Amino acid sequence: MRLCFASNNAHKLDEIKRLLPATVQLLSLADIGCHEELPETQPTLEGNARQKAQYVFDNYGVSCFADDTGLEVDALGGAPGVYSARYAGPQREAADNVAKLLHELATQPDRRAQFRTVVALVLPAGEVHEFSGAVSGTIAGRPVGSRGFGYDPVFIPTEGDGRTFAEMTLDEKNLLSHRARAVEGLVGFLTTLA
Repeated sequence: MRLCFASNNAHKLDEIKRLLPATVQLLSLADIGCHEELPETQPTLEGNARQKAQYVFDNYGVSCFADDTGLEVDALGGAPGVYSARYAGPQREAADNVAKLLHELATQPDRRAQFRTVVALVLPAGEVHEFSGAVSGTIAGRPVGSRGFGYDPVFIPTEGDGRTFAEMTLDEKNLLSHRARAVEGLVGFLTTLA
């Protein structure tokens, strides 16, 4: 089965590729000739994931899945949430987003947070399926670790051993991560189609 993953993020592509069964040929946006910015104008993670996958299917005729992920911080009322990638502005710089988050939490004793991912799969005949995954944790006082991307240097998963996602190998992170849990649901569904 050929499936496009609607992302240009090399880190995400690598994470996903390790999780999919060998029967799935994973295509990137570049592989299908899609070089434009995908729309993300919905107010929810679910809406953005559906919008991106539907856009690729409608314009390129390829079965596609897309994800949207948000970091939801309790003390910030669930922010940055759907705006996680552009929390510090439209430039989407991870370091700026992390700096803003740490500044917002500087006087907050409550550091609880969760990462949540929604994956939307669009298949021929207009079928749309959604899968979600979440992981609880806390926000560290400063960035630690050099692996991963985004908020990984400040997110310490509750189920882990006290390290941030950025201190873990990709295989270690995939045992706990929100994205891995959402993709697990996707993989389970895809095996029913084989």
